[in-house]
Amino acid sequence: MQSKQESGSGLLVSLAGLVGALGVALAALASHAGGEALLRPASIICLTHAPALLALGLIGLRLKLGFAAGLGIAAGTLLFSGDLVARHFLGSGLFPMAAPTGGITLILSWLALTLSGLLSRRG
Repeated sequence: MQSKQESGSGLLVSLAGLVGALGVALAALASHAGGEALLRPASIICLTHAPALLALGLIGLRLKLGFAAGLGIAAGTLLFSGDLVARHFLGSGLFPMAAPTGGITLILSWLALTLSGLLSRRG
């Protein structure tokens, strides 16, 4: 039976794989399906946050806020990128302020990770 830490780690690693795959797919769509304005930034967000999720899944759970930061990074990435993809394919976003909400979630999650690193140095 897996511990909570092992299952949390597996979840973040799985999210890293999903976000990375989405990033590559979005980059291909941006290049080949005319989606430079919206799909390229969505791809960049995914491809820059997937390695962070992988790192948090592999070692970040030792940090006090590592799992929460990882979940926030995953949610913010999917929300921000998902809104851009919806705008491209559907002509409207997921809901009003979805991309800014995702962006703010990303910023707060990175700050939580910063705080977590600072707390781990003290104790």
